[in-house]
Amino acid sequence: MAFEENLSLRDLLPAYPGARATLRELHAQCESKGELFIYPFGAIVFHDLPPERRELELARLRRARPGLTTQVVRETFAVREEEGAKVDLVDGTLVVDRFGEARVAVVALIVAQSAAMEYYERIVEGLFSRTNALVEPLEKRGSVPLRTRRLHQFIGEAISTRNEVFSVLTLLDKPDATWDDPALDRIYDDLRAEFDLVDRYGALEQKLRSVQEALGLVLDVARDRRMWLLELFIGVLIVFELVLELWRRAA
Repeated sequence: MAFEENLSLRDLLPAYPGARATLRELHAQCESKGELFIYPFGAIVFHDLPPERRELELARLRRARPGLTTQVVRETFAVREEEGAKVDLVDGTLVVDRFGEARVAVVALIVAQSAAMEYYERIVEGLFSRTNALVEPLEKRGSVPLRTRRLHQFIGEAISTRNEVFSVLTLLDKPDATWDDPALDRIYDDLRAEFDLVDRYGALEQKLRSVQEALGLVLDVARDRRMWLLELFIGVLIVFELVLELWRRAA
């Protein structure tokens, strides 16, 4: 599950006695069975937890981090253990001979990244639609409104979103554990392909670049129009001053 808000793993650690926290994740074993992973980019992954237990863990997270949004992005992924099986993806299910701790962590990370990616895809799609609404007057009338305050605010929002998206998605870097386990390395690559992370990241980057370029164009047109009006106003004042001076001499 991915939330709108980022999460501070250091602040959450007291709520999970015995948990291990790194810069990348917080990992906690649950009391009876299963485990969970919490990521700083606002995602939590449950492994082998029944629905009722997941709800209890979500309640614990909300107590530890008040103000979490109720609208979340959910991803589900299945892994099947078969003794002697070759690592493979079969009909959207990862089949492994054994599902050890390192493999669980890598799968959890990929699923979390995919959920976070979907959340940012929604945000960027909203920015893209709003940018099109700003560009539409320029296409129809060849001009834009003179008021630029809201435009500046929107540009600030777009830049902030772009920086956040890129800072979060840099976590797509390959975990160190994959270098020591060829099977784990294959799992990592196969899952990234299954969730289409690379292409989705590229599409996000392209849309954000388009938004930035379009907003820059709209802002330039708005500034040019204001400069033209300013120059016109200055010209009118000069003419008025000349007329006034001529009137004084004639008087």
